[in-house]
Amino acid sequence: MSLKDSIKSNPKLKKLIHWMLVPSREARPRFWVKILINPFLHKRGIGSVIRNRTRIDVLPFNQFQLGNNSTIEDFCTINNGVGDVLIGNETLIGMGNTIIGPVTIGNHVIFAQNIVVSALNHEYRNINLPIHEQKILTNPVVIEDECWIAANVVILAGVTIGKHSVVAAGAIVTKSIPPYSVAVGNPARVIKRYDFNKEEWVRI
Repeated sequence: MSLKDSIKSNPKLKKLIHWMLVPSREARPRFWVKILINPFLHKRGIGSVIRNRTRIDVLPFNQFQLGNNSTIEDFCTINNGVGDVLIGNETLIGMGNTIIGPVTIGNHVIFAQNIVVSALNHEYRNINLPIHEQKILTNPVVIEDECWIAANVVILAGVTIGKHSVVAAGAIVTKSIPPYSVAVGNPARVIKRYDFNKEEWVRI
């Protein structure tokens, strides 16, 4: 049994290790984790930039990767506490975005401002327990290559945004978007697809 499995199978040890990494009732790792552990475990590509006023809540037990020449702008929050956050090459994460894993973002992706991508949900159905004491549920989010996600979009758990798609400002994405599509609204719906035979974008 691996060390990780041993910790997971022992609730008391798991709780102690978690407390050592993250203060109680917080998501931000302790300072010593950021300085002494994360730089050796998480991957930063050549030419990648994380601005100073960004909150990187990444922990050692899940992956965080930022690809070559990719940038995370100021006032973002990146959290891998319940799942990996993997960002490809030549990708821009604009100001004020929140990304909660497990999330995979491809290459040449543009995120505008104030976007929320969360692969996390809370169980709530047991009315005898406060919601924060119930299970955390995750369902991965995937943003494929070359997408443009406009300002104030919300992308919910389990969604895949297909390659070279556009999600218009303010959209709430609850279901997956096919490749080469334009989606708008709440809930988001596809209004255009690229027609490879006609070689043009066609309204549907």
